[in-house]
Amino acid sequence: MFQKTLRRLTLVNSMVFLIIFLVFGGILYGYVATQILKDIDESMERKVEVFHIPNSRPRLGGAPPIFFESRILILLRDIEGNIVDLYTYPIEGISPQLLNSLETGSRERWKTQKINDHMYRILIVPYPYADENVLVKGKNIKVKDVIAISIVDSELAMLRRLMFIILTGQLIGITLIVLGSYYLARRALVPIQAAWDKQQQFVADASHELRTPLAVIKSNAELLLRRPEHTIELETIRITNVIRETIRMSKLVSTLFTLARADANQIEVEAVPVNLNEIIIAVAEQFEPLAQMQGISLQVECSDPIKLVADRERLHQLFVILLDNAIKYTSQSGRIQVICRKQSNMVLMQVRDTGCGILAADLPYIFDRFFRGDKVRSRKKGGAGLGLAIAQWIVEKHEGKIWVESEVGTGTQVYVTLPIENHKS
Repeated sequence: MFQKTLRRLTLVNSMVFLIIFLVFGGILYGYVATQILKDIDESMERKVEVFHIPNSRPRLGGAPPIFFESRILILLRDIEGNIVDLYTYPIEGISPQLLNSLETGSRERWKTQKINDHMYRILIVPYPYADENVLVKGKNIKVKDVIAISIVDSELAMLRRLMFIILTGQLIGITLIVLGSYYLARRALVPIQAAWDKQQQFVADASHELRTPLAVIKSNAELLLRRPEHTIELETIRITNVIRETIRMSKLVSTLFTLARADANQIEVEAVPVNLNEIIIAVAEQFEPLAQMQGISLQVECSDPIKLVADRERLHQLFVILLDNAIKYTSQSGRIQVICRKQSNMVLMQVRDTGCGILAADLPYIFDRFFRGDKVRSRKKGGAGLGLAIAQWIVEKHEGKIWVESEVGTGTQVYVTLPIENHKS
């Protein structure tokens, strides 16, 4: 699926960038071509316009007038269609023999013509005083059109070189565009594929976790049906199993629902001024009886009252998760410490235990959903591997950080930092 999407995304990106590249090349070539010919055309028009100024027309024949330019030749066409060369000054690429080859009979104002491997720009403008006789080289003629001719070999050669450069650049650019599009497509798909893989793993793990309690409920229910004559008292164990697994499954579904809502940003954090010490002490008192039953020493060390702006219920849930894990994996006669103190504009909380610890290879994955280092042992303890994932979400929602340090056989330390600078006294 992702390979097909990768190809499509590469194709779409390539087409978009290619169209932009081609349009840019076309605009660049068109602009340069227009500007080059525009300069020549404007120069030719200035020379021809001299013939349109009343009482200021140049004297035809003799020395060259001020409008003479070395690369522009001015010709006259009489009413009989004959071409008259005004001046005999040499112009590169233009000779008397060439004049007979020029297609000046057209009524088009502008045209470009190729003759003997040379390109010429031709401007034909009607003479405004056609009824007057004009003396040109000792002859009186009636002028019909004024024709300006300029050789444009160098300009067109420049345009051809520019076209070659653009085409070469576009061929190279197409290759780079395809490679770049493929690279960008792969980069764009990395988080998508990671999210997809994570979702698939999440669904698989959730299905696996739900399969066990459902199997237990089903098997116990079937055993109850096989002995309809038994009383409730006789089947207490099986009924208890059904209730226990139902509670476990209900808790798991509730946790999954919380994570799903968190992923969809449907859970709002209600930030209010709270006393962190009170929350920690309340959670510790909640777990104190359980710790005493298992022979575990639970100590709370908090400095001066710490107030911050946070969600009271979520912080309570956070400490329940951390203390629940600590008690689960701490053996009898073990010790759990909850330490809380200020550090500049942060509050640092630690939950230390003398439990079994976590393997170094497992530490990078402990916040992943459904991850359990010792799956059999965790299942017996009733864990599904979702507690720390929720804890991480709570801490991140409060713009804090959470990390774990652990050593097998020695114990585990969970660190949480939360900002307190937003508190308003």
